Amino acid sequence: MAKKGKKFLEAAKLVDRTKAYPVVEAIELAKQTSYAKFDATLEVAFRLGVDPKKADQQIRGAVVLPNGTGKTQRVLVFAKGEKVKEAEAAGADYVGDAEYITKIQQGWFEFDVIVATPDMMGEVGKLGRTLGPKGLMPNPKTGTVTFDVTRAINEIKAGKVEYRVDKAGNIHVPIGKSSFENEKLVENFKTIFETMLKVKPAAAKGTYMKNVTVTSTMGPGVKVDPSSVTVK
Repeated sequence: MAKKGKKFLEAAKLVDRTKAYPVVEAIELAKQTSYAKFDATLEVAFRLGVDPKKADQQIRGAVVLPNGTGKTQRVLVFAKGEKVKEAEAAGADYVGDAEYITKIQQGWFEFDVIVATPDMMGEVGKLGRTLGPKGLMPNPKTGTVTFDVTRAINEIKAGKVEYRVDKAGNIHVPIGKSSFENEKLVENFKTIFETMLKVKPAAAKGTYMKNVTVTSTMGPGVKVDPSSVTVK
């Protein structure tokens, strides 16, 4: 196991690992224990009672955070015809087709999210082995395969985040920067928390939300008490 640094250990002393904190307190503590010299990202991790090996317990989607993530997303759109002009007008950073497929095959990755119109997926599919492992492949479930490129770009620029359960039943989602006001982080947290409840698979048995943790980049995890989160 990797040895923890002195700063991490000092920060970890402030967190009671046996306790699940109210959400407001947990976020404040995650900010307090962030010792990074840069504006760290705060992230929420859910350990869910699902079996990702079963098709009816896969969880994947996207949600727009009301206060964004603090990060400007660079959007690449695969489109042709009139959709090229639409994507450019909506603020896409890069728009094209074959030339960008070639660039990616040659190792270019100066983008964060890809949007593709459905008629382009035959070509984009050639990049599956390259984009798939990086989580960059467009997908209808996350709204990134669509003819409504304006809406897709606007949502991404406004703070849309994708979520996907991993093999161990965990989901990690950024909720903003440590420089954000606590109220904005709490609001973002509640938005993704409510989304997790809504997407609970009908086939999931037993305790669904096993563990919820907030952490900053490089900082220690702070457990959140799910019962402290008021949902609509």
